Amino acid sequence: MTNSTSDSMDGADAGAEADGGAPRETPLRAEHEALGAAFTDFGGWWMPVRYTSDRAEHTAVREAAGLFDISHMGEIFVRGSQAGEYLDFALAGRLSAVKVGRAKYTMLLAPDGGILDDLVVYRLEEQEFLVIANAANREVVAAELTTRADGFDVTVTDGSDDYALLALQGPRAVTILDEVVADGTISGLGMPLAEVKNYAWTDANLTPGEPGVDNRTNTDANLTPGEPGVDNRAKTDHNFTPGDRGVGGDGSAGGGHRGSTSGTTPLLLARTGYTGEDGFELYVAAEHAASLWRALLAAGESHGLVPAGLAARDTLRLEAGMPLYGHELSRDIVPAQAGLGRVIPADKRGFIGEPALEPRPQARVLVGLVAEGRRAGRAGYAVRQGDRVVGEITSGALSPTLGHPIALAYVDCAVAEDPEADLIIDVRGTPIRARLTTPPFYRRTS
Repeated sequence: MTNSTSDSMDGADAGAEADGGAPRETPLRAEHEALGAAFTDFGGWWMPVRYTSDRAEHTAVREAAGLFDISHMGEIFVRGSQAGEYLDFALAGRLSAVKVGRAKYTMLLAPDGGILDDLVVYRLEEQEFLVIANAANREVVAAELTTRADGFDVTVTDGSDDYALLALQGPRAVTILDEVVADGTISGLGMPLAEVKNYAWTDANLTPGEPGVDNRTNTDANLTPGEPGVDNRAKTDHNFTPGDRGVGGDGSAGGGHRGSTSGTTPLLLARTGYTGEDGFELYVAAEHAASLWRALLAAGESHGLVPAGLAARDTLRLEAGMPLYGHELSRDIVPAQAGLGRVIPADKRGFIGEPALEPRPQARVLVGLVAEGRRAGRAGYAVRQGDRVVGEITSGALSPTLGHPIALAYVDCAVAEDPEADLIIDVRGTPIRARLTTPPFYRRTS
């Protein structure tokens, strides 16, 4: 990902699986089942991959709005008098320079510069940060941050099981959220939604509805609901007991970060996303996730909002040119190879992963490829120049928005520097001509 919280598509990474090997579940499994979702084991999580069709959900996000359950992402808190200084040492970016109320995209690097995960970090208070990790890498990130804290006055707490995360994405996201605010379900915003800048956040309060009550009688009639009222959240591994403190919330006013009021639970709204569209990511205590999910779907019905699964999320992020851990990013790649050298300030020194700054002239680099026709290259397919293999695709699809094949690929440096390079994608033995382009493949106009 380049500017948002992302998901690892590496389903083979079982690091996030619960004890016993069974996939973990989010607090919203019953909601997804009631909406007729198809599921997949995704990085150790049992996640909705689609509700109706990949293309319909993809298009809804581009033209109206989509609602994603991304509660499998990791939420790790770093608190202490040296929190900023510590994160400067532990991560690739300069997090001490992030202001309260803002967020930053960064990376956790191995000592040799390889990428262990890409992250979004929110500054909640002067001495408190929230680190968002990819689901499959949560344990790795939490362990590395804990180890690297030695010698610093900080504490590292993995709060992932306590929180749910929803992503409301699309050009009508603000309108939909405004309606939820207008009906009082969300209140106490630190600032009007329209004033929340990209990569900024504000806090708010959620007034939860009745638990276990299906109030989706006005949802999209085209969906195929299952049996309503089945609440199997007791089967999940979330065991948060809500108190008077949600995501941060120590009562201070910095960045609009305040505690909840009676009858409400804290909510954090961040103007971040992973689709290339405007939108918000909303953090709430796990036990109130269903209430928030239903409120958003009900408010968004007349605006074209649909629940969207991971399949649409993947084609959306690919059109937006956002790299994905396990595909474009890995332990064997340094940020500059992925076109993300900017995550490390040019003058930064004395951090873990500093060797990533060393020149690697022979290393392959990430490029965009476009082709004509309907056949798309997929991850692992070879990229050729004549008879010579010069690269490999990491992600590819027939773009639902653009109508032609697009792909991200690592190719030899000499190839990447030749804008006229005549390339071939080997699609299961069929040569497909392709040309270089600079991602993103799609960019929203407003």
